[in-house]
Amino acid sequence: MSMVYLKSPSTDPAFNLALEQFVFDKMDRSKEYFMLWQNNNAVIVGKNQNTFGEVNPKVVDEKGIEVIRRLSGGGAVYHDLGNLNFTFIMDAKDASDLDIKLFCQPVASLLQKLGADAQVNGRNDITIDGKKFSGNSQYLKEGRIMHHGTLMFNSDLDVVAAVLNVAGDKFQSKAAKSVKSRVTNVKPYLKEDLTMEEFQKQLVQYVFGEMPIETYELTPKDIEEIEKIKAERYALWDWNYGRSPEYTVQKERRIDGCGKIEAHMNTKDGKIVEVKFFGDFFGVSDHEELSKVLEGCEIKREALKKALENTEIEKYFHGISMEQFIEILI
Repeated sequence: MSMVYLKSPSTDPAFNLALEQFVFDKMDRSKEYFMLWQNNNAVIVGKNQNTFGEVNPKVVDEKGIEVIRRLSGGGAVYHDLGNLNFTFIMDAKDASDLDIKLFCQPVASLLQKLGADAQVNGRNDITIDGKKFSGNSQYLKEGRIMHHGTLMFNSDLDVVAAVLNVAGDKFQSKAAKSVKSRVTNVKPYLKEDLTMEEFQKQLVQYVFGEMPIETYELTPKDIEEIEKIKAERYALWDWNYGRSPEYTVQKERRIDGCGKIEAHMNTKDGKIVEVKFFGDFFGVSDHEELSKVLEGCEIKREALKKALENTEIEKYFHGISMEQFIEILI
């Protein structure tokens, strides 16, 4: 299967997320795609996150930072023009699971070649000296996979630290300095003083290797369709923030290898009336399906086990067992 290179002509965050969706949903499925794109100042939140809990609204307003929700799970990331985003879109070898390392390793290998000791760590990070410069996530649908990641080449780390809220269960200190001490840029670690443009060229050449680099230029019709996707999803407050309903019970747990899961429940007479899940977890199925299964169930271990006996919990929360999930609810 041949691979096509596409570079976005825009730095509009909503346009670029719509562009990813356009390539994923609309373009020739007999080809694989590698994309590079950059955004003006933005926070991109994961599909399952509660946006209000992820960003500092004062900093967002003061600095004119856009907040956009993406299709994939995982945590919130900051984009500016010192950051480079990459996307792979192709057939999924196993459409029931997520393999983030498969796509991160080529990036880490190139950086090692350029002098930076980059390592793929944890669920979805690439780090140098234990400091994160790349966050990655994936979206699976109808046998196709979209993997995208950030590469903080020369980002403003002060803004990263100020705009992203850090959950108390992730870092002991909630202060912005605790974010800054755990993130870094790639540029200072490279043997040569590369510009962003030079680094992009090296990355494209490394990804394609011996393959010819087939490029694709968006047509006016393509851009019209992308703008339509943007207007119907990524430009909408309801998509990016959503309405935040009140819940009578909130349970929260961080599970190693899975991430943070919040269960917001309305209950009556010891039964679940409604439940909604938030967090930086990954999954290949829509957790709203799981919410429907749990409606009307008693909040007791045996009742929950029975209600979930035909459910593959890993489809909704990658890296968690059924027992761990039930522990969150009770």
